Amino acid sequence: MTPSKTVAIVQSCYIPWKGYFDLVNLVDEFILYDDRQYTRRDWRNRNRIKTRQGSRWLTIPVAVKGRYEQRIDETRIDDPGWAERHWKTFLHNYAEAPFFDDYRDAVEALYRSVDNPLLSVVNRTFLEAIAAILGIETELSWSTDYQAEGTRTERLVSLCRAAGA
Repeated sequence: MTPSKTVAIVQSCYIPWKGYFDLVNLVDEFILYDDRQYTRRDWRNRNRIKTRQGSRWLTIPVAVKGRYEQRIDETRIDDPGWAERHWKTFLHNYAEAPFFDDYRDAVEALYRSVDNPLLSVVNRTFLEAIAAILGIETELSWSTDYQAEGTRTERLVSLCRAAGA
């Protein structure tokens, strides 16, 4: 019997937390499960950073009004200026932080390069760039890259089988 590869299937997030990257690093393939319903007030399009004044939300504005059933991969960014504002917020709050200069150019280039109107694509761009900085080489894919049937658990099992897990 041929050993199976390991797969994780998770929805995308804007600048994921450390444990997310740990999971990406532990598997052979990481599948972004973005053909599921977009959830408002969740980590898909926002995250928090620490500032001198306390925690601050960074939110990518998305079009949600009247789109109650839209999928994550259909969610469109509603303000093209978000990336510049987020970069300036990072710069203002972390310019004096240890090691900031080591990563400044890469992070700035990342923010200046994201111009896709789809939230999922932006999240994947950040995931790939940060994973590369961390030396993580795990294969990334979309759940839509596979033919998967069923609902909920059955669909996850189908995705795993289609991916060879």
